[in-house]
Amino acid sequence: MGSFVQLTSADGFDFPAYVAQPAVQSKGGVVVLQEIFGVNSHIREVADGYAAQGYFVVAPSTFHRVKPGVEMGYTEADMGEGMALKAAVEALPAPGVLADIQAAIRHAAQGGKVGIVGYCWGGLLTWRAACLLDGLSAAVPYYGGGMTTEAEAARQARVPTLAHFAEQDKWIPLDGVEAFRQGHPDVAVHLYPAHHGFNCDHRGAWNADAAATARQRTLAFFAQHLR
Repeated sequence: MGSFVQLTSADGFDFPAYVAQPAVQSKGGVVVLQEIFGVNSHIREVADGYAAQGYFVVAPSTFHRVKPGVEMGYTEADMGEGMALKAAVEALPAPGVLADIQAAIRHAAQGGKVGIVGYCWGGLLTWRAACLLDGLSAAVPYYGGGMTTEAEAARQARVPTLAHFAEQDKWIPLDGVEAFRQGHPDVAVHLYPAHHGFNCDHRGAWNADAAATARQRTLAFFAQHLR
């Protein structure tokens, strides 16, 4: 359904993004932000899934500033490499990868109002985008690693935000989720009886029920705010 295109950030940096277009007239744009494993087959499938729901979807390569062509699986070695690449991107001078996400939002806008959804590290970037970037109408972070820390939770979303977390997430403590919920009463926070990564059907953490419920809520949220 989709293919890779080249996008250009405000600073002139060129990077690839996977774009999936709907078969019918678009009812909005959606930016999909990767985990720490690159724009791999799973992220492309997620993008295709939103396109099948009628959205113009853009999934930017958020590792490209530190390493091009990243597409990994879910082994321990992949996890280690992904964490190192994430750390390298996080260490870039501001605005860093947010400039690329802004370019992806701009590209997705040809589909209409734009929503953003991201997973794990992409969930954290989704939260930052909701607080800092322009051109969004809705944001949905999935188990955003780090977004419940004091520094990240101090940010305020500028657009309607729906956040998915997992009760058995060893990376995101429940007390942090609860503090985030209390500090952001305007954010719709949902908890699922699942582990970190429950949306990914390519890994053992996948939880079909949690993934289906979260997807239904996300699609309803986008339908409400991207009209």
